[in-house]
Amino acid sequence: MTDVQVIEIVRQAFYYTLIIVGPILLVSLIVGLVISIFQAATSISEQTLTFVPKLIAVFLLIVLMLPFIITQMKDFTISMIKMIENVG
Repeated sequence: MTDVQVIEIVRQAFYYTLIIVGPILLVSLIVGLVISIFQAATSISEQTLTFVPKLIAVFLLIVLMLPFIITQMKDFTISMIKMIENVG
């Protein structure tokens, strides 16, 4: 296995990680920001108030994105298996 192949594997791994986790992190960030603005506007200083809405939003997004996530993970796995076949 050459350095170029290793770099390509790492690049693909980072790409698929970003594609899968990016929207989840973005939704969590947006929900946290909206709740923080609401807390600042109403002077509510409850620290656990952001946890439950973030948890619900992330859970719903994962459920909605599950077919996409599985497809992306399957594509990455297939490309890794093909790369192993080509090396052997």
